[in-house]
Amino acid sequence: MAHLGVADLAGLAHAAYGRDLRDATRLHGGSKKGVYRLTLDDGTTGIAYVWRASEDYWPEHEHDPLFGNASGRDLFLTAHTALSEAGASVPRLVLVDSDVIVVEDLGGEFLEKLLDHDPEPLDRLWDDLRAMHQRLSPRYGRPSALQPADAPPVPDLILQRALKHLDECCARVPRIATERDRLETQLRQRHSVIQPRTRYGLIHGELGPDHVLVADGRPVLIDIEGTMFFDVEWEHVFLELRFGPHYRPVAGLDPARLDLYRLAQHLSLVEGPLRLLDGDFPHRDAMRDIAEQNTERVLAQISR
Repeated sequence: MAHLGVADLAGLAHAAYGRDLRDATRLHGGSKKGVYRLTLDDGTTGIAYVWRASEDYWPEHEHDPLFGNASGRDLFLTAHTALSEAGASVPRLVLVDSDVIVVEDLGGEFLEKLLDHDPEPLDRLWDDLRAMHQRLSPRYGRPSALQPADAPPVPDLILQRALKHLDECCARVPRIATERDRLETQLRQRHSVIQPRTRYGLIHGELGPDHVLVADGRPVLIDIEGTMFFDVEWEHVFLELRFGPHYRPVAGLDPARLDLYRLAQHLSLVEGPLRLLDGDFPHRDAMRDIAEQNTERVLAQISR
């Protein structure tokens, strides 16, 4: 996949900063959008998010209306507003264009590099998350496109999504295929004991320590397009997985939802990386590792 260069982004840089562009570097990580560091002729920098088909590594796939389109300028702007209103820090907007947004460059210090020796940013992040999760809506979905009142309950949605992921995992991973019946039984049993709910908290949706920059001790959320009102247990299962020993449990979470969502997310983290590898995503070993680790987690769920 060919990436953008100085000639492609010079006009954008001039519109954002009124200066000439000296260098443009695509940063590691983006699979649905291109993330470029813009270096201007005076040495200052900015970050450009580019949503174009040429920047999207994901192969064509059946559309998932809630999870499958967590990318795009409009979703970013909606999430930026919702998170800011909830008290979380997000990068300052510099320029908004049709398929590009330029934001301030906060440097490359990610929270994952600080977890073992600087607790303050993590303390502040957990405060921000508490405020986000306490920002409630009577319906779930994107802040600008909440689902109708008669939409299926979140646990029903997650069950159906997990069953599809199970089918796709069975087609790719023989060890999971061998346990298909037991895994489906586990999903349905965990779903069957969940009680109804009518309030949903604001979540980031994919919050690992690699999606938090630290600037002046302040945690700043990035890759925010997946932000929505949802069961906060969905977020906590991902936090538990990604933060490991640094995860901080909170009171009041529903154990039944946590049980279902753990297995559902592990299946998703097998299916998604393997599907991404059908295309030309460059960081292939990392995706294989994620799929292999979550295969082990899936199988561990049926031997508890």
